[in-house]
Amino acid sequence: MTTATISNVTLTTQANVYFDGKCVSHGYTLADGSKQSVGVILPATLTFTTGAAEVMEGVGGSCEYKLAGSDQWLKSGVGEKFSVPGNSSFEIRVTDAPYHYICSYA
Repeated sequence: MTTATISNVTLTTQANVYFDGKCVSHGYTLADGSKQSVGVILPATLTFTTGAAEVMEGVGGSCEYKLAGSDQWLKSGVGEKFSVPGNSSFEIRVTDAPYHYICSYA
């Protein structure tokens, strides 16, 4: 099931803009104190580094991703999730329509 709405959050209104606007997200805190962000990645191939572990949930479009140390691109779309270890990196490739996501931080 794809997350369509998120209730009871404290939203940071200042956007996080990465890679000359190819990725834009907004961070927020859930009622239980956990942190997430919601954003969009425009067609591009980008490399992100992680501090905390992350779980990416696709809510629109699709992407391919490659975790650090791997040569394999994996596809992820609407309703699918993938995990990225903390203190690591991953490449993400969006080739068609923008990829909309929710990112949960451990």
